[in-house]
Amino acid sequence: MSTASIRLDQELVERANIMAKALNRTTPKQIEHWAKIGEMMENNPDLPYEFVKQAIIAKAEKEAGKLDPYEFG
Repeated sequence: MSTASIRLDQELVERANIMAKALNRTTPKQIEHWAKIGEMMENNPDLPYEFVKQAIIAKAEKEAGKLDPYEFG
């Protein structure tokens, strides 16, 4: 993954730093997380935030091999 330097509002960075510490992320990873959620919400304005959040969690669980197959019937 490539990186780029960008200028961000100091207040945004400070809020991201607080949330990052609470959620065991780095500040840049917290800002990336917020950007990902924002992009998903803009691309799917009819979906509620909780649905988008659960979709992100489900994807991470799948990538970690922590999902069980669903048994029909």
